[in-house]
Formats: sequence, C-alpha cells, structure tokens
Amino acid sequence: MTTTVTSADGTPIAFDTYGAGSPVLLVGGAVNDRTTVAALAVVLAEAGFQGVAIDRRGRGESGDAPLYSVERELDDLAAVIDAVGGAAAVFGHSSGAILALEAAARGLPITKLAVYEPPFIVDSQRPRPGEDLADRLSALIAADDRDGAVELFLTEGVAIPPEGVAAMKGRPVWDWFAGYAHTLPYDATVTGPGSRLPADRLAAITVPVLALSGGAGEAWMGAAARAVAEAVPHARYESIPGQDHGVLNAPESLRAVLTDFLR
Repeated sequence: MTTTVTSADGTPIAFDTYGAGSPVLLVGGAVNDRTTVAALAVVLAEAGFQGVAIDRRGRGESGDAPLYSVERELDDLAAVIDAVGGAAAVFGHSSGAILALEAAARGLPITKLAVYEPPFIVDSQRPRPGEDLADRLSALIAADDRDGAVELFLTEGVAIPPEGVAAMKGRPVWDWFAGYAHTLPYDATVTGPGSRLPADRLAAITVPVLALSGGAGEAWMGAAARAVAEAVPHARYESIPGQDHGVLNAPESLRAVLTDFLR
C-alpha cells in the first residue's frame, strides 16, 4: 500500500511497503522511482524483511519544492524512517547510494547500509563531468529542453558514448528518462562537482556498510564501490557475478548477499 509522509519543508513523500519484518528503505538513483525498486522490495519481503520503496522528491507521487538541496532529500529519508519505526536499514542504488551514504554520515537512524555502484570517479578510467554539470542541466530544464538534459546527463554524467545515447532515442525508455529529466540536476548535485569521493565524510560513518558492484559492469563503477569500502570504517566490498548497473532488473541476484548482510 502507498503511504505519504510530510518532510520537514512540507513536501509530501510517498512510499510503498512490502512485507512485515525489519524495514529496509530502497533508494533509487537517477530516473528511478518507487516502481523501479519494487521488485527488490518484494524479494526482501519474501526473505522476512519489510521492503520500503520510496519516491524521491520530484518523482512518482511525491511532491517537490522550487529549490533543491541535498539536505531536503535527507529530511525526506528521515521522515520515511520515522514513519516505518524510527530506525531502518537502507539500500541505495547509484546516486541513491550516494544519498544514502550522506544520510549515514550525517547521523540518520540507519542500522545498516548497502550501496550499489555509487558513481564516484576514483581513477582515470573515464573523464570527470564538468564541475557545473548540475547548473547546465538546470538551464536546459528551464529552457524546456528535456531531451537535451537527458542527453547531457547520459553522455557527460554517466559516460555513455554518443552512439549509445542515440540508440536509446525513439525507444520507450527515452520517454521515461525525459519524464524525469527535471530531477537530473538533483542527482548531479547529490553526486557532487566532478563526482569526487568525499573520503572525509565517509570516514564519519559508524554503521556497517556493504559496498557492491556488478561483475559484468563498468570498471570505473567497480573501482568506486571498492573505494567506498576502503573509506568507510566497518565496510566491506562484494561483486555480484554477471550483473551490471541495471541490477534492479535482476533483484534475485541480490537476495543472498543482502539478506546475509542485513541479518
């Protein structure tokens, strides 16, 4: 069932719950909403947890505000955690993983944290995006150029080759991406200028952390997950065989590693 809570700035935040065990918040990345993490929520419910699938602000049935800040998204997570019992484990995917790491670093009542391929750039395997990526995305949205914002985010933010982006155009997935284009500046802001690893902030995390990447994914994302595990005390790294950044489409691949860690 869908529940709505009110965040600190008055923004309604929607989430669905699956199962009745200990709560695990599922925080998706760019162009994701609660429907894209629902299958993983079901897997966790079958394993005895309560999967909590969240619509981040600006997505699905959640509201938004004229000005964005990471702090407001952290308030959103805090409101949902309070609604499901006052403390929870968290799983974050991509930029949602970075948001979850920030939440843990700032002392939200998170019991354990699993993160999948937070998109930090920690080596020279790919170029860094421009420091002003979030501003340029916002300018395109202000000009109602949603396709342009998606293309910029995919090529510069995610390092997908232009021919790969061109192949997506005209497919249903492109309409989905364009529908959430207004939230892309949010993800670029969460990731931070230049997608740099905030080692000092990560070192402040005191809860157990599991950093994951896909064995068939991009090498730079695997390097980022390993770097997170090295930066966070009480953290470890694992690779999921055969998976890439689209692991949410294969939630069964996460069942064993997540249930073992969360228990």
